[in-house]
Amino acid sequence: MKPGTLRLPNDRWKPLEIVFWLLPVASYFLFPNYLVLVSQIMIVGLFALSLDLILGYAGIVSLGHAAFFGLGAYTAGLLSVHGWGEPISGLGAAALVAGLFGFFVSFLVVRGQDLARLMVTLGIGLMLFEAANKAAFLTGGVDGLSGMVMNNLFGTFEFDLFGKTAFWYSFGVLFILFVAMRRLVHSPFGLSLRGIREGGRRMPAIGANVDRRLRAIYTVSAAVAGIAGALLAQTTQFVGLDVLGFPRSAELLIMLVLGGTGRLYGALIGAAVFMVAQDYISGLDPAYWQFYIGLLLVLIVLFARGGILGGGEKLIASLKPAKRKEAA
Repeated sequence: MKPGTLRLPNDRWKPLEIVFWLLPVASYFLFPNYLVLVSQIMIVGLFALSLDLILGYAGIVSLGHAAFFGLGAYTAGLLSVHGWGEPISGLGAAALVAGLFGFFVSFLVVRGQDLARLMVTLGIGLMLFEAANKAAFLTGGVDGLSGMVMNNLFGTFEFDLFGKTAFWYSFGVLFILFVAMRRLVHSPFGLSLRGIREGGRRMPAIGANVDRRLRAIYTVSAAVAGIAGALLAQTTQFVGLDVLGFPRSAELLIMLVLGGTGRLYGALIGAAVFMVAQDYISGLDPAYWQFYIGLLLVLIVLFARGGILGGGEKLIASLKPAKRKEAA
């Protein structure tokens, strides 16, 4: 193929990808005192992946994605409180509830454009938050849903205080869903989503049903977000009202901007950078840590268009001509 020719997505695994997935395994042995933090990073990374499916690939902006995260968390939490503490089936139930809610909401979201979508998703998120707050008899309200008791994973592995079981559980779910999402975005369906993002008005000319595809990916995204919420509830054995809060949706957008949208790995890297920076900076300056997070975000936007991954790709591309000149 000639230089500059567009290539179809290639779903072959690259060496750097294998190295990337070996890093969490290495962290288990190198940082045994930070297993809980790494588990939280993986769960939030899965949540960020769910938003990247609709924002990075389909171009659907959302300010209320925490609604699906919270639904998944409360579904798993309520099942556990009422005697059903089996983890895997809890994830399935959370995915089903969040996915069904996402499917019905998608008919409202798909109809509008960017500003309308922002308002609709924000409104839905705020309504769910207040509904959970009012239904304190069911959700625990501001005190949170406590009393969760999780069964052993596969009937063998207990959720211990050190977070070992939670670590491997979160890692396994994240990796399996990532492989599925990676295959999805590299499929013809994923390619059609990119076409909709770049020029949705032209896609019907080639026979693509735009609304149907957007509803489908929105439903998948909601189900993945619900699984992430259920993971958080199961590994912490507590569900707070903040899982439905607007700050969680806003932080999610920040993570995607940091890592880079439309790349999948950008969501994971953005989540890791944000949470590690938050943990480290808040320890140094508990009162004004948000200032430094905001400064980091501004610097990324100014000097690394496309996030950390986008900036890295441009840096590598700029170094390649220099290497060719030296070789010549």
